[in-house]
Amino acid sequence: MPEVVVAKPREGKFNKNAARRVRAAGNIPAVLYGPGHEPVAVEVDPKKISKILYSETGHNTIFDVEIAGQPAAKAMIVDWQREPIKDRLIHIDLKRIALDKVLRVHVRVKLLGTPVGVKTEGGVLDQVLREVEIECLPADIPSHIDVDVTGLAMHQVLRVSGLPHSGKIKYLTAEDAPVAHVIQIREEVVATPETAEGTAAAGEAAVPAEPEVAKKGKTEAEAPAKK
Repeated sequence: MPEVVVAKPREGKFNKNAARRVRAAGNIPAVLYGPGHEPVAVEVDPKKISKILYSETGHNTIFDVEIAGQPAAKAMIVDWQREPIKDRLIHIDLKRIALDKVLRVHVRVKLLGTPVGVKTEGGVLDQVLREVEIECLPADIPSHIDVDVTGLAMHQVLRVSGLPHSGKIKYLTAEDAPVAHVIQIREEVVATPETAEGTAAAGEAAVPAEPEVAKKGKTEAEAPAKK
């Protein structure tokens, strides 16, 4: 069963003070919009929205929005704002969804397994691209795209073209875009007392000694200012 978000229409002025009053009452201001409908200013329960955002499908979750006196609408969260200090939700944008029309969404890429380049060659797996943009029908939106990387050797690159493809989704991210690769760890040279001593000695030898006459003169700070 889809999640249900109950939305209460907002009345009066839509300014900062009105938004503060909505939040003070325990809700957050939101806007529901979509093709064929006028935007509707509503308020919703932040706990319900947080539950959706932290679910497996996250912001790609399709749920029902119920507004009193109106038919339930299929919707998705397309934008949200958080208060930076306490990280509280302060505003939500909801978009009406038609189940028979394709959508453009960003989906997380999940790497599975340990690459051979990490196991046997001492490399490190570096994920370059964590999300890809796809186009598909709402019912076909995956919660994430899984890809097995166990065969990835040192310096090998996994590209979007190497992700699972099907007739249900179309990748909008460039096929040659790198998703992950196995890289080599650079060894850092740790200075020992001997090497440090040698470096210091070389540095001293490389810098010529100051002429004795320079030591007898006044420093810049001691010299009288030019008039």
